[in-house]
Amino acid sequence: MRQSDLFIAPRRPSNAGRLIGPKAPLKPNRVWAIRQQLKMSKRVRNLAMFNGALDAKLRGFDLVKTRVSDVAPVGSLRKRSTVIQLKTGRPVPFEIAKKLPM
Repeated sequence: MRQSDLFIAPRRPSNAGRLIGPKAPLKPNRVWAIRQQLKMSKRVRNLAMFNGALDAKLRGFDLVKTRVSDVAPVGSLRKRSTVIQLKTGRPVPFEIAKKLPM
């Protein structure tokens, strides 16, 4: 072993100490807390996206990719809509919930 190798600290992996694999689902009290924080800070778009993610069970990318024309094609809101998932290519039907009071 060379003399210079003795003074180099071993490298730590970038994911050391992090949970790897599937994460546990959100508990109802955490969902409520997130909704309350978004309501209190008046982040209407973020609240709508969060509610849409929970209702539709879409992946994040598919939810962000959703356009207004997917849920309100001619200015009137649909009760049901379908989005094709990018990863699987399968259509995912979902219902659109009523607006929550702010």
